[in-house]
This record gives sequence, C-alpha cells and structure tokens, in this order.
Amino acid sequence: MEALLSTVEQDGRIFETLQSEQRRLRNFIRKRVPDESDVEDILQDVFFQLVEAYRLMKPVEQAGAWLFRVTRNRIADFFRKKKAVSLDDLQVAGDDGQMLRLEEILPSPEGGPEALYARKVLLEELDAALDELPSAQREVFLAHELEGQSFKELAEETGLSVNTLLARKRYAVLQLRRQLQTIYEEFVNT
Repeated sequence: MEALLSTVEQDGRIFETLQSEQRRLRNFIRKRVPDESDVEDILQDVFFQLVEAYRLMKPVEQAGAWLFRVTRNRIADFFRKKKAVSLDDLQVAGDDGQMLRLEEILPSPEGGPEALYARKVLLEELDAALDELPSAQREVFLAHELEGQSFKELAEETGLSVNTLLARKRYAVLQLRRQLQTIYEEFVNT
C-alpha cells in the first residue's frame, strides 16, 4: 500500500505541476517555435520528462525552473534536428530585391558541358562553404538570406537579440566570402 500511496502522491504532484505550468510553457515555446504542432510536440516531450523524473524517483524540487530549463533544451534540440535546407529550394534576393531561386542564378544545365561543370563546381563549393560555418552562423545566414526571414522574426523565433543575429550573419558572410573568393576569381577570369 505504501508504494501505491507514493505513486498516487507522485501523480498528484505531476498533475498540479502540469496544471500550473502548462499555459506559461506553451506561450514560452510559441514565442520561439512557429509551428503549432511543433509547439505541442515539444510541450509533450517536456511533460514526459517530468513524469519520467518522478517515476525514476528523482522528484523535482523547483518544478517551474526545472521545466523551463528542460523546455529550452528541447527547443534547442528541435532547431538542431531541423531538416537541412536543400540547395535546390533556396532563394536569394536579386539586385532589384526580387527573390530568385538559386536555380535561376546558376549556369543552366542545358548550357552544355562547360555550364554543367561550372554549375556542379559552384554548388559543391557553396555547399561545402555552408557546411564549414559554425551551426549558429549557418542557421542565421540560411534563415535570413535564403529563406527571407527578417531579423525581427528570427529574434522572436530563437529568443536571441537582433544584434546577436546580425553579428552571426556578418561573421557568416565574411567567412563565406573568404572561402568562395578563389572559386569566384576562377570563374570571373575564364
């Protein structure tokens, strides 16, 4: 009976914590994750961890603080797991501000063997250069430059300041320029 009482007490504490923290956690996640189904998935993961902690006899002393720490970790995991952007789907802003697909600015595959080779080399170099960026810089660069998100949107989504995001993009651009300078010069001089 003692073990049953313990489980009943655990269930009561879990229920009380869920009731008191659910709305705040959902709002916290919504500010950082745009898709409502992803918000619910993250929230469920957090609550599952709470239940698991109690079931493993690791009662949580300060449940609110613990839940927010777990939630921040789940949000970070969510963005790390986000599917990589395909280069074929990327868009860049043209000189007139109009969004162009990467496909439209690369040499055409129908342009003959030289154009096909140039296209292949450029895509490989761009992909390699993007892969070499630190993940934080790469995510900001792709989101702003290629997906067209504003820094304000990114700040709301990630919880980072606009200045931090601007700095990350600046460092990404500088590194990409250094890495792609040689290939650019080769294509300009041929």
